[in-house]
Amino acid sequence: MVLGTIDLCSCFSAALPKTEAIWVDVISDLRRIQDLIQSIHIDATLYTESDIHPRCKVTAMKCFLLELQVISLESNNTNINDTIENLLILANRSLSSNGTITESGCKECEELEEKNIKEFLQSFVHIVQMFIYTS
Repeated sequence: MVLGTIDLCSCFSAALPKTEAIWVDVISDLRRIQDLIQSIHIDATLYTESDIHPRCKVTAMKCFLLELQVISLESNNTNINDTIENLLILANRSLSSNGTITESGCKECEELEEKNIKEFLQSFVHIVQMFIYTS
């Protein structure tokens, strides 16, 4: 089932513009992380932006990427760490294509509510979808 989803995402991403295709691949990695954490216990709370304003999406994404590294440290799982590393490369590549966007009036990472890993990953998928549909 997971393999079929990955194949479908690959076909779907091939038809999208380059940056949108990258974000589809990021969602695939997030789904993989969601599946992988089912088998291990990670007792981490992560700064999570659950009410993202479109004008703050780059700032929020940077916070999500920083917090993702906490999962990597807490999990001590090679599959999760490899997936996170790939996701970070993809997301940072796409963010760098946005140039040096400056967003004002956005919350700093430490001002965000701390949520469990499942809620964090759900919110992360939501923000990635914002990048796909507003590119």
